[in-house]
Amino acid sequence: MEWRKSSFSGGGNGGCVEVAFTTVLVGVRDSKDTAGPVLRFSPAQWRAFTARRVPRP
Repeated sequence: MEWRKSSFSGGGNGGCVEVAFTTVLVGVRDSKDTAGPVLRFSPAQWRAFTARRVPRP
């Protein structure tokens, strides 16, 4: 999986999450604990979550 971090995360030591996409799941993990647990969502669950949480221009 290729993990991505938001461009809004900045370069500081703040808490960030990373997201990885495949055809069957979306993974979310703590960027400071990359060996830690991964939350897994279906693509439909991820779309529903981001539709309500991510402002669109």
